[in-house]
Amino acid sequence: MAVLTDKGRGIRAMFDAIAPRYDLLNRLLSLGIDRRWRRVAVGQLRVPPGGLVLDMAAGTGDVALEIASRTPDSVRIIAEDFTQGMLLAGRPKLAASPYAQRIGLVNASCEAIPHPDGLFDGVTIAFGIRNVVDRAQGLREICRVLKPGGRAVILEFSMPANRFFGALYRFYFNRVLPFVGGLLSQRSAYRYLPDSVAAFPSQQVFKQMMAEAGFSGLYHRDLTFGIATVYVGERPV
Repeated sequence: MAVLTDKGRGIRAMFDAIAPRYDLLNRLLSLGIDRRWRRVAVGQLRVPPGGLVLDMAAGTGDVALEIASRTPDSVRIIAEDFTQGMLLAGRPKLAASPYAQRIGLVNASCEAIPHPDGLFDGVTIAFGIRNVVDRAQGLREICRVLKPGGRAVILEFSMPANRFFGALYRFYFNRVLPFVGGLLSQRSAYRYLPDSVAAFPSQQVFKQMMAEAGFSGLYHRDLTFGIATVYVGERPV
């Protein structure tokens, strides 16, 4: 694992603290829409039979399970996260699934992915790139471990462009979400979430960052009025 900055250690400690109730709060606070977002994101992958997929910032394994459910049995998935607490919280869920033998767990950060160049047919990262301290380095690492022609799919929160819906969204994000999250888990984590989303680059700026990291064929798709965005890019052949 790469040496973390003070900010990185703080983020890791925060996710360790909320790991036991992470899945419950995801479903509750997103009204279950997060499942649809993950399905849409995974649908952007192109993984051949016998392929290998890396799910970075895997959390408790929801995306890894979605990939497994939609790919042939010959496809293997590595679920990787820099927070041990998240991986430990997700291990029973993965073990109880019919895909347990296809999913491996690795504790590592996005800035220093411990795999050789050109290994993976696809890489996903859902709601995690926002938490990568050195985001440019994380994107370069994702591009590095992809095979030429391999596809990266990044799912992240975004700010709705519609003024009316955006105002409702900000009220929920800034007032309701921290209150409910604080009742069931760590309030500071659910104050960090809206702050980190507000600080995240716009879709066009983030795609430019992906291009500078080496990706081509870039496009994005907004979901649920722009609450979330799927970004797709390929490592050039």
